[in-house]
Amino acid sequence: MRPTKEQANQNRQRIIDTAARLFREKGIHAVGVDELMKGAGLTHGGFYGHFKSKGDLAAEAVSHALQESLRTEPAYATLGAFAKNYLSKAHRDAAENGCTVAALGPEIARLPKGQRGGIADYVRARIEQIEQIQTQRGETVDRGKAIAVLSSLVGALVMARAVDDPALSDEILAQTICVLSEQDWELLHSAQH
Repeated sequence: MRPTKEQANQNRQRIIDTAARLFREKGIHAVGVDELMKGAGLTHGGFYGHFKSKGDLAAEAVSHALQESLRTEPAYATLGAFAKNYLSKAHRDAAENGCTVAALGPEIARLPKGQRGGIADYVRARIEQIEQIQTQRGETVDRGKAIAVLSSLVGALVMARAVDDPALSDEILAQTICVLSEQDWELLHSAQH
């Protein structure tokens, strides 16, 4: 019996959700169609009824993961608050549910342009998020600083995940949070004088 259109849409979304999680956890190239479909609770043969290729799925899964992180994340009043959340040990330890750029950035960069899943729009949205924090704090919007902050956050998370020394990993997170929190304090202090 063929699935209804609603069931087919639910199956497709389940595949995308599973791919978004598994790709962030293991990497796009490390996850095969069999594993994806098994993780989604579906058969291998059903994959090509939903996607032309794994590359097409990768584009949709990356885009979905990027949009979800923007949609579900709270607004932040300070860079320090943003950094504390983004650079938390929980985020570091759960790549499968975390920032797609930190988990897959180099791999996404190697994908053909049509399969990069809206990464540029996501990065622009993150820059704008940091610029909004600047505005809320009474600062002049500084796009260059916003880009540097975002790069620091992503880079720190990548390094903290990559090192095989737990103490160094914790130190990378803590020191980056400290520097960004100090910037908040300095900005607040200079605005008061």
